[in-house]
Amino acid sequence: MPTPVRPQGPLAERLHVPATAELPAPHLGLTWRALTPADAPAVLALAERSAAVDRPVTELNPAKVADVLGDERERVTDSLGGFAVDGELRAMAVVYLPQGDVDILRAFLTASIDPAWRGRGIGRALLDWQDARARQLLAADGRDLPARIGAYVDEHLTDRRKLYVAAGFSPKRVFQEMRRPVAAPLPETAVPEGVRIVDWAPDLDDAVRHAHNEAFADHWGSQPLTPESWAILHRELAPTWSKVALATGPDGDVDVAGYAMTCRHEHAWARLGFTEGYTEVLGVRRPYRGQGLARALLVAVIESLATDGIESAGLDVDTVNPSGANHFYERLGYEHHGAQILYTIEI
Repeated sequence: MPTPVRPQGPLAERLHVPATAELPAPHLGLTWRALTPADAPAVLALAERSAAVDRPVTELNPAKVADVLGDERERVTDSLGGFAVDGELRAMAVVYLPQGDVDILRAFLTASIDPAWRGRGIGRALLDWQDARARQLLAADGRDLPARIGAYVDEHLTDRRKLYVAAGFSPKRVFQEMRRPVAAPLPETAVPEGVRIVDWAPDLDDAVRHAHNEAFADHWGSQPLTPESWAILHRELAPTWSKVALATGPDGDVDVAGYAMTCRHEHAWARLGFTEGYTEVLGVRRPYRGQGLARALLVAVIESLATDGIESAGLDVDTVNPSGANHFYERLGYEHHGAQILYTIEI
């Protein structure tokens, strides 16, 4: 890989940008190169072997694998695959920078190592490479903003958590996975006056994105989503399971008051042992909060899942959300099923 020009400036100085990102050493037994879209089947096969041992909280999404490995100009990514002499992919790492960040620049790390190849130092070598590439890519942005390097780690994977701590990362946030049986009784819910809930449709999508950016502007860690990032977020969107609350004002204008974007991740159902609709994002714009709209949206989602014979409704929640969102979900019958911890280096 070519050596990038080392950027200059205050952020680059804080980042301590390395001149090169060293590849894992040859003695680890793998040959390294960047991953391409043609490697997607091998990436998914590696993820499946890892999942059989790790029992991850969330399954690797095939659609997102294709996105990460694709040649999209609106994203900044780098990847590294470790191949054995038989040509099999045995380890991989990705550095991903979301586009559209305005207040803080972020780089997220993901990695996977074949269970048969663990315990050899590959994990730490990959993390060192990721850390270096993240610093290089963040500095290349050119803006002097706060920066964050982060990775989500399943709560039960204690060895992996220790790996990040040893590399200088600290636990920053905990995101609780929650789900409820669709067949469980639902609370009585009234839609606020002047509001109607409809299925998501393509002509509503950009208005929903703008509503999301507004609704999440006061949420920790949230940055505006560009059209491209928004599309990636709900690549497996189920339109009839996704709900949009439309409010009609006195002048007849119609606004998006809230939304619940729910996906159909069929690739995860076999390992889960049941079918599920997963609400990726739920939001209500500030002028419409405190009226029971979020509950009405989720009830509408669950009713649609029931109509289609789906067994479970799932979502995740920031456990330190100041609005007490986890208790809100508990009152709707959602229960805790594992968690992911965001480990970060704040710069």
